[in-house]
Amino acid sequence: MAIILGISILIIGFSLSVTTLEETTSEEKNLVVEEIIRADVIMPTKVSRPGCDIEDVCYIPSNIVVKKGGSVTWLNEDSSFHTVTSGFYGEPTDLFDSGYLDPYEYYTLSFDEIGTYDYFCTLHPWMMAQVIVE
Repeated sequence: MAIILGISILIIGFSLSVTTLEETTSEEKNLVVEEIIRADVIMPTKVSRPGCDIEDVCYIPSNIVVKKGGSVTWLNEDSSFHTVTSGFYGEPTDLFDSGYLDPYEYYTLSFDEIGTYDYFCTLHPWMMAQVIVE
């Protein structure tokens, strides 16, 4: 009888955990996905306001060094849209462009050529940073 009771409790617990996962909102699922993504560069909260450039925290880190053939993943942790666009504000170079990144959306890019790649946010001109490929 104790074995049957133990198995019943185990089955009920499993079915409750499955139901809980199915009832999870898409926002909660996105937060779970966010924990799995390993971001190299973060766009932190409140960088859509001018001033993050003063402390050089619009993209963290603002300068990242990667090996040739390596990739960089950017994660937007802000509540505003942002982009990762090559070049400078008003002078994009068309090498790469993430498009608009929603909050908690990410963008990954591989760098196959050695060099320094400046980038910015098309929506917030004070947001600038660099990828240095060695």
